Amino acid sequence: MTRFFQHVAMMAFIGAAGITLAAQKPDRSAPPRPAAPPALKLPPAQKSALSNGLAVWIIEQHEVPLVQVNLIVRAGSAADPAGTYGVARMTANMLDEGAGGKSALELADAVEFLGAELTTLSTFDYSAIRLSTPVAGLADALPLLRDVIASPAFPAEELERLRKERLTELLQARDDPATIIEIAFPRFVFGEKHRFGTVPGGGAADVKAMTLDDLRAFHRGFYRPENSVLLLVGDVTPAAVLPLLEQTLGRWKPGGPAAKATAPPSAPQLTRRQLYLVDKPGAAQSQIRIGWVGVPRSTPDYPTVQVLNTILGGSFTSRLNTNLRETHGYSYGAFSGFEARISPGAFFAGAGVQTDKTAEALKEFFNEFDSILRPIPADELDKARNYVALGFPAQFETNADLARKLEEQVVHSLPDDYFPSYIRAVVQVSGAGIEKAAQQYIQPERFAVVVVGDRKMIEAGIRALNLGPINVVTIDQLLGPM
Repeated sequence: MTRFFQHVAMMAFIGAAGITLAAQKPDRSAPPRPAAPPALKLPPAQKSALSNGLAVWIIEQHEVPLVQVNLIVRAGSAADPAGTYGVARMTANMLDEGAGGKSALELADAVEFLGAELTTLSTFDYSAIRLSTPVAGLADALPLLRDVIASPAFPAEELERLRKERLTELLQARDDPATIIEIAFPRFVFGEKHRFGTVPGGGAADVKAMTLDDLRAFHRGFYRPENSVLLLVGDVTPAAVLPLLEQTLGRWKPGGPAAKATAPPSAPQLTRRQLYLVDKPGAAQSQIRIGWVGVPRSTPDYPTVQVLNTILGGSFTSRLNTNLRETHGYSYGAFSGFEARISPGAFFAGAGVQTDKTAEALKEFFNEFDSILRPIPADELDKARNYVALGFPAQFETNADLARKLEEQVVHSLPDDYFPSYIRAVVQVSGAGIEKAAQQYIQPERFAVVVVGDRKMIEAGIRALNLGPINVVTIDQLLGPM
């Protein structure tokens, strides 16, 4: 009986709620407007230094008993000695292939036993070692990190294994238009004598000539405490962790003279449009990249160009993707972006498109470049600002996310209040600011246009567009002999 009355009461409540909702008659004539972007509140970075000069930044995050430890070395592929390109990347790859008297397998086992994860990497601007570990294992994990940083073994057999892997990658690249375009586009934008115009990991000749002495010299010159910053984000306090850091990483005292890494000079800007057709017979698709030299990450225009790029090709609903994917069906996805580097990287737009629609796709790219130079409708600008501003806090969700943003702050010398004030800067981007940035950074008459595809299928259509002179390039001319 009791359950019966409970059921009756529940049905009456649902009925009343239904009447109330029906009476409200929601307005479906327009989509709901997004809420105002929330303020980004970040805990402050507490900065100090160890006795050997290693700078330490600590951010306390006590929600979970984990800590992310990232060590940044201010030297990456841009610091490769001329004639030995790829040394920075290979040095980073070799750090955990044996260190501190442990083999690669022994080191991996020790890290795994702690429930930790250790990775190494090198970009054009910097190299890094990232350690994620439970706080309970930090005291045991830090000596492993120190060994990887300070005393890698550089075993000859591991270099030979990684050398073969890299040469295999380069061999496979010759058959992959998507990889070929990533090599070809910067070559034609920056030139083969600029570091950004060459392959970060080195070409076949570089990899074959690389020696253990090259790696040791790069490590000895650049992997130094005074050239590094240690970032800790997680369930730690400076009082508890600094003595532990001093006992481990404070003993890192490399010998020999230090080297100095300098950012590559800005590449000369392109002055006229040039087309490059890289012939890949039998290619299933044509790969397209269009652009020129862009801006450094530190530019004051960064919030503006991010909103501009969101409209052009930086989101799924961008103009390029809507045009080439949704409207015409030429591509699975079209995009654009600005490379974030210390020296100006590239502005690029691109897509993989149907071979028989290559010329049509190029025409639509230039239609969108011309369109972005005209005033942006207010609703489209508002949507793009919200997209950038509302999505920004998601980049700080985890310890690893926050540590990576700190890497960005350190490498590009961003002020301490940069990220908390970024959303406000995005919201304040104006239509006039967007128009000025587009006129400055989107100049299609001066872009390099690079297409990798089957020449006999696509050349006639491209020439009919009269976009400019076409330079035909073979795979061997681009990649060199193996």
